[in-house]
Amino acid sequence: MSQSPLPLARLKELLANLNRARIGVVGDFCVDSYYLVDVAASEPSLETGISTRPVREQRQTLGGAGNVMANLHALGVTQLSAFAVIGDDINGRELLRLLAERKVETCGLVPQSKDWMTNSYLKPIVEGEECHRYDFGIFNQLAPESETALLQAITAALPSLDVLVINQQFKTGIYTQRFQEGLNAALRAHPRLIALVDCRQLAAAFPTGLRKLNDLEATRLCGNSYQPRDTIPREVTLAAARELFARWQTPVFVSRGARGCIAVDAKGTYETPGLHLIKKIDSVGAGDSMVAGIAACLALQATPAEAIAFGNFVAGVTVQKLHQTGTATPAEILAIGASPDYVYQPELAEDVRRATYAAGTEIEIVEPLPPEFAIRHAIFDHDGTISTLRQGWEEVMEPMMIRAILGPVFSTAARGDHERITRQVREFIDQTTGIQTLQQMHGLALMVREAGFVPAADILDAAGYKRIYNDALMALVQQRKDKLERGELGVEDFSLKHAVAFLQRLQAAGVRLYLASGTDEQDVKLEAAALGYASLFEGRIYGASQDMDHDAKRMVLERILGEIGPANAASMVTFGDGPVEIRETRKRGGLTVGLASDECQRHGINPAKRTRVIRAGAHLVVGDFVHLDALLTLLRIPTQA
Repeated sequence: MSQSPLPLARLKELLANLNRARIGVVGDFCVDSYYLVDVAASEPSLETGISTRPVREQRQTLGGAGNVMANLHALGVTQLSAFAVIGDDINGRELLRLLAERKVETCGLVPQSKDWMTNSYLKPIVEGEECHRYDFGIFNQLAPESETALLQAITAALPSLDVLVINQQFKTGIYTQRFQEGLNAALRAHPRLIALVDCRQLAAAFPTGLRKLNDLEATRLCGNSYQPRDTIPREVTLAAARELFARWQTPVFVSRGARGCIAVDAKGTYETPGLHLIKKIDSVGAGDSMVAGIAACLALQATPAEAIAFGNFVAGVTVQKLHQTGTATPAEILAIGASPDYVYQPELAEDVRRATYAAGTEIEIVEPLPPEFAIRHAIFDHDGTISTLRQGWEEVMEPMMIRAILGPVFSTAARGDHERITRQVREFIDQTTGIQTLQQMHGLALMVREAGFVPAADILDAAGYKRIYNDALMALVQQRKDKLERGELGVEDFSLKHAVAFLQRLQAAGVRLYLASGTDEQDVKLEAAALGYASLFEGRIYGASQDMDHDAKRMVLERILGEIGPANAASMVTFGDGPVEIRETRKRGGLTVGLASDECQRHGINPAKRTRVIRAGAHLVVGDFVHLDALLTLLRIPTQA
């Protein structure tokens, strides 16, 4: 099996040519209606006494097969045709309007006034959470004349299409037995056409088609009985994808949600990993986005491996758009695809029982190291990798963020509001550990604005919130530095076990050391000096600036590559307990050692950090530098100074 990265040049080429694609979509076109309810304005009904649901905002978007179409249009596909049956109702008229806005050819939309309601999902959003959905059209009965008219429209259009997406959302609707037979006959008459089948219950109904399924659908077709919220093991999904290809003999695409996508064709099996996203996500419609991305690529004769990588980027954009069936523009795809942050080995990261270790040590070998490498450059993150002076920063940041978000109601907020904000803050801190503090504070400013407790005029910018946080953190750090200066505590009390000795051994072996931190640069230099190892880095100490557009760790990596040349990236190793330094090194072809450090004990493994660094792409994982000689040996660095 091979990974399916999509080089930037190829990504740009695909995006530039999408206006050449000719794609039709047949299936269950829906109108998604969102009702944003503001309970603050609720009052009991005079007639019933039941609390009202005041709607502050109402919006309609394309859903189901319509969401596939909306995604294709947003991607830049201009030659689009829709095939469906619609009712003589308000949702049917709204569907036509939404498609007309996107210049979709709608001659293939067949009206039926009796026994047919235009498919629609009504989604109330109360206090930011989607409530019970109202579904329209699930009792539809297709009239024979509608069936005939729809088949005629599709058959007439097929010669002018590159790809036909076959979408099925509802158990009842257009997909009668006669319609399936008629559509299959039309597809057999046009073997050049690519049919991409995305059907919940009818994946096997169109034998000439390529299939896109999710892991639940694929494994159930192979006799498994997983439930919708189960985590399905990668090896089970792989086996199912291969079995289905062997059964159908046409390419199979199996999405794994946040864990990426698998493709199988006659040439082999390909996999694209999931994307690391730090924002809150909404997975509604992600499958449609993936289908649109795959279909667009297939229309340009891209390979299945390229198609799943591209589709993964499309879905990665849309899941970050909350309470909407989102779409992705070429600019958004380019932003996420130019330097994607992948999630590595999620199953191993989440299950320590799968771990393997170097003999006689607690050094976890996540991936075999390359057969040939020679380390000459070593980059170290600071906090949690060498130093523990800032241990407990999360306990400083969490209450500071909660207070900032609740603002004037901090002391009087309802218990439910306080608990909800606390959960949100904890999730945010966990997801953003390792990035610049200023970027975290930018996220805080967005959360403050979104929560609505603080008047707009009183909301600070990222730098303002950073000053509040930094003042609180530096008070803690200064207390610890004072104890160092008074001799009450030593360097060993504020550094990981054998970390300084490890730095000394590397320097003695001729390895150039670099210190990269998301902390302000001056603070990093002062703290490294206080702990007595600043000189080992020979001036190569880098920290954050006030510019959010320049990440300190990325800057260091770029500078190193500029010095030694990209071709020599394999001579670089990075040690870190956060995702940024691990991911950026992996992108550049270097080796990575994840520090799953327990900063309180200063030795041993922190399970949460182990998960984090493996997902970021660590080759090796250690909790400290106790097994100093073994680690040096694994990295092929002489064990004698």
